[in-house]
Amino acid sequence: MAGSGTFAEIIDGDVFKYYAQGHWNKSSSGKFVPIINPTTRKTHFKVQACTQKEVNRVMESAKTAQKSWAKTPLWKRAELLHKAAAILKEHKAPIAECLVKEIAKPAKDAVTEVIRSGDLVSYCAEEGVRILGEGKFLVSDSFPGNERTKYCLTSKIPLGVVLAIPPFNYPVNLAVSKIAPALIAGNSIVLKPPTQGAVAALHMVHCFHLAGFPEGLISCVTGKGSEIGDFLTMHPGVNCISFTGGDTGIAISKKAGMVPLQMELGGKDACIVLEDADLDLAAANIVKGGFSYSGQRCTAVKVALVMESVANTLVKKINDKIAKLTVGPPEIDSDVTPVVTESSANFIEGLVMDAKEKGATFCQEYVREGNLIWPLLLDNVRPDMRIAWEEPFGPVLPVIRINSVEEGIHHCNASNFGLQGCVFTRDINKAMLISDAMETGTVQINSAPARGPDHFPFQGLKDSGIGSQGIANSINMMTKVKTTIINLPAPSYTMG
Repeated sequence: MAGSGTFAEIIDGDVFKYYAQGHWNKSSSGKFVPIINPTTRKTHFKVQACTQKEVNRVMESAKTAQKSWAKTPLWKRAELLHKAAAILKEHKAPIAECLVKEIAKPAKDAVTEVIRSGDLVSYCAEEGVRILGEGKFLVSDSFPGNERTKYCLTSKIPLGVVLAIPPFNYPVNLAVSKIAPALIAGNSIVLKPPTQGAVAALHMVHCFHLAGFPEGLISCVTGKGSEIGDFLTMHPGVNCISFTGGDTGIAISKKAGMVPLQMELGGKDACIVLEDADLDLAAANIVKGGFSYSGQRCTAVKVALVMESVANTLVKKINDKIAKLTVGPPEIDSDVTPVVTESSANFIEGLVMDAKEKGATFCQEYVREGNLIWPLLLDNVRPDMRIAWEEPFGPVLPVIRINSVEEGIHHCNASNFGLQGCVFTRDINKAMLISDAMETGTVQINSAPARGPDHFPFQGLKDSGIGSQGIANSINMMTKVKTTIINLPAPSYTMG
């Protein structure tokens, strides 16, 4: 069970501790935040409700630890990250178990998430050594009117304290995708995990603790958003915010002030299917993209824009595949598991009922038990339905029939979101033209949207985010350029 063996020190009674100053601590608030198991809908774990005073202490120690960490040789930073990665992979089973209980992630996917996270940390250590080990040398006479009297050296230096806020759906992977770049670049890190997923994140942080990072360099504070959320994001001690999640990100960006932001927010990822597409391939990807982890992924297929001439055939193929999906608890690796909270399930139901009232075709019966919603394909969805624009974050997929490629592109671009999109066609020229026309951060050709591999650039346009992720992009984003200029005496042409 989580909390046993190596992880025994991170729990007190039945409440998990928070991590600060290199130690596991209880909050002076004496309060805890319950974590509800989405499957049983009962409290499964409890975490500390940290106070603002405790946040202040964490920020202080993060600032102090960062100063000496920035002077630590790059190879030493990399060595510690490799060590953390190995420990993380070693402890994949208990961490995966937390993911199953906290966010109803199917068991096999939970294990994969932890392994992928270890790989990300290791890759980041290697990439960081390469990126940060290189500077730039400029000479002044390359600009008109100048002699060679100045040599300019640039290097990358850390920003300081990075605040990392990952989302519930990948609480380990999307935490390390912020932690590893921050650390290799010489920053310290304050992690505020999502409530659902906090215990998995605490276990992950313990792996970094076991690797032997300096005290105060890594902190993990848990608590109520209402108590410490704004307090953290507006804290004067924060030098960079890396956030993945939903609407909250827009509120954070308005309050954060002059702090570099890396944000990956929602998506309404469109899938455009042309007449010449391989329909079996399209159907397989739409089902995988739309329904894996119950559609609770920012890169899930959220709307299928299908040419009318192939729509009937494609919808039948999709429905045949949906019929084979297993629905149930995450422990037995069901394809579709309960969505994360009751309020999420209620929101999804609201979108479904709106579509029903407005005449969408239900390809399956709408079935819900608690937080568990059976996969549902809605055909003949029109633009006046909420599901055409809003992100359900659940196993419900709208199909909009289109009569031209332009119509599909127009629908895609009319969205406030612009994270990823995909297009299915056998014509590479058409695919490239459509890709150019789609206002999204990434376009996948003949595959469903996906964030990985984790070293690929990953970014959204419009309300889908600020900045770009992917390992190299994150390292660069968490540093700034420092310039030193050597002024030489005026040239004397007698030399040489």
